[in-house]
Amino acid sequence: MAEFPADLKFAKTHEWARLEDDGTVTVGISDYAQEALGDVVFVELPDVDAALNAQGEAGVVESVKAASDIYSPVSGIVIEINTELEDKPEIVNEAPYADGWFFRLTPSDSDELNSLLGSTDYQRLCEEETH
Repeated sequence: MAEFPADLKFAKTHEWARLEDDGTVTVGISDYAQEALGDVVFVELPDVDAALNAQGEAGVVESVKAASDIYSPVSGIVIEINTELEDKPEIVNEAPYADGWFFRLTPSDSDELNSLLGSTDYQRLCEEETH
């Protein structure tokens, strides 16, 4: 069963966002999303210094079942990508909220985080999708 950590915000497109102590935002895909995709075999991430728009394409995650676009849940400038995923994309399946993160960015509008779903609302959305 998928996990829905209370300290995260979620996009309807199944990305999660965590506000870090330094004001940056870490982004990945949810446990629910990685379960639905199956075994992740490739991740294409944005370039460092790329400017991303909220709900804009940020990359691609491919699994044995499907390829899916990654969207940025908030606008900002990419400051770091998870280079470990280049050689070990399966980390997304093993630890989607820890070592399986995709990128970090400096948000251009901190209010955008408030428009994302909390864990309870996101869990409800996922339950609706499976029925």
